[in-house]
Amino acid sequence: MKTTQKKLNIGLVGYGFMGRTHSNAFLQAPRFFDVSFEPVRKAVCARNRDRAAAFAANWGYESIETDWRKLVERKDIDLIDIASPNDTHHDIAIAAARAGKLVMCEKPLGRSAAESEAMVAAVESARVANTVWYNYRRVPAVVLLQNLVAEGRLGRVFHYRAKFLQDWTISQDLPQGGEGLWRLDVAVAGSGVTGDLLAHCIDTAMWLNGPITAVTAVTETFIKERKHNLTGKVELVGIDDASAFLARFQNGSLATFEATRYARGHKALYTLEINGEHASAMWDLHDLHRIQWFDHKDEGRVRGWRNVHVTDGDQPYMKRWWVPGLQIGYEHTFIHHFADFLQAISEFKSAAPTFRDGLATDYVTDAVLRSARSGRWEAVKSAQAIVEAAG
Repeated sequence: MKTTQKKLNIGLVGYGFMGRTHSNAFLQAPRFFDVSFEPVRKAVCARNRDRAAAFAANWGYESIETDWRKLVERKDIDLIDIASPNDTHHDIAIAAARAGKLVMCEKPLGRSAAESEAMVAAVESARVANTVWYNYRRVPAVVLLQNLVAEGRLGRVFHYRAKFLQDWTISQDLPQGGEGLWRLDVAVAGSGVTGDLLAHCIDTAMWLNGPITAVTAVTETFIKERKHNLTGKVELVGIDDASAFLARFQNGSLATFEATRYARGHKALYTLEINGEHASAMWDLHDLHRIQWFDHKDEGRVRGWRNVHVTDGDQPYMKRWWVPGLQIGYEHTFIHHFADFLQAISEFKSAAPTFRDGLATDYVTDAVLRSARSGRWEAVKSAQAIVEAAG
């Protein structure tokens, strides 16, 4: 007989792309994973009432709000999920934590490390479970790679390299700001590709290879002025269109990172490679169910790169899905993350990456932007340091 599950009432802030991926995860996780809670899509919050109502009807939310403060204050909400633009993360997360709510937040955690420090202080002071939606940690192939690194299969690591390439902002006629284009408005986004794309690369890199201790970077804004959708005026562009940096890890390895929205022909090319004394591995988002693996311990006559298809039941997460050989996709990473979060809170824990893990990434992105201004190597602050309570 199935044990009666405790209901987990979810309040979602935001109905855009991420709101859809999260809502799908809320729907599907209990259908494929054994979870201790019954997720209830209790309310969605957005400023446009009509569109919020349409979103609620499509995804099965019981009610809507147009003010996130009212959502946070509701006694029938257990979890606040923040899927709204970056400039809202700080205030909503802190208010939710102070109200005793569990908190899930889209990446990057804050527009700056200073904002993120206050968010970490809030959730840790309130002792509420929290997580940041760095979904690429839940790609089965990337999890397999992390397991191989943790098992010491690569030996000493020498190099890490990652890139994330897009091409959607090349047109000089593209405006900045407002719905759909807030990522080009520095006041809302905090930064450009550094906080948007490289943040993913950095989080994965530190999960696989440990802390980053120092960086030296260059950034570029190719189109200096754009019309702003909200003011109607031509304004300076404050975000970075391209960002590249060298890094040193605590374990002594070196790294290169690159991100741009000006790589014509690339829509979402995220690749990573890690080289160790015994083995090397590569992964590509465009072929996300595979890793390329080279093991120097193989017999010389047949030594070479292997193409490992990550679909078998003994590989991460895959026993929950289809038969071996059949693939899963991008949306499943969010389902995995939410299932892991439900498991964590059943054990009175947070699910990695926690807010403190998100702060570690923001310390790196802050150092990258600082280095791009100074032209020097910049040290990266450790997120393991005690974060003083803000306010």
